Amino acid sequence: MVTTVGTEDTTDKLVSNLLHLEHDAIAAYDSTIERLDDEENRQQIEVFRQDHLDHVKKLEQFAGRLGIDAPTGGDIKQMVTTGKVALAGLAGDEAIIKAMKTNEDDTVQAYEQAVANTHADAEMKPVFAKALEDEQRHRAWMETASSQ
Repeated sequence: MVTTVGTEDTTDKLVSNLLHLEHDAIAAYDSTIERLDDEENRQQIEVFRQDHLDHVKKLEQFAGRLGIDAPTGGDIKQMVTTGKVALAGLAGDEAIIKAMKTNEDDTVQAYEQAVANTHADAEMKPVFAKALEDEQRHRAWMETASSQ
């Protein structure tokens, strides 16, 4: 799925939409952890989930600085991100991880766009770049783990 998150024309919308995206991701990670059979996979997914929680903390700081209400949950896309995982759960761990990889594709794209967004200020750019690095690492692990 192609995402427009990261292309917003105001900093307020950019931070708000990234927070929604992160909450969607956390919900998908929670769903994944519930469904995985392999303990090592569950542990790795939990590490990635913690990265998303760290992203939320940083984005919430930006929201506070901007004086906007920080979203505390996902949006309608959450049904899609968690639904893919639930359906994949019927086919086992490899399918679940493949479903999560498609979610990571969107998150990587969102942070690529956020890093390039001209409305993001100098304090935000390195935070977005670090989140992008995290997301690329998550996706790379999922590509490998789902093809074993």
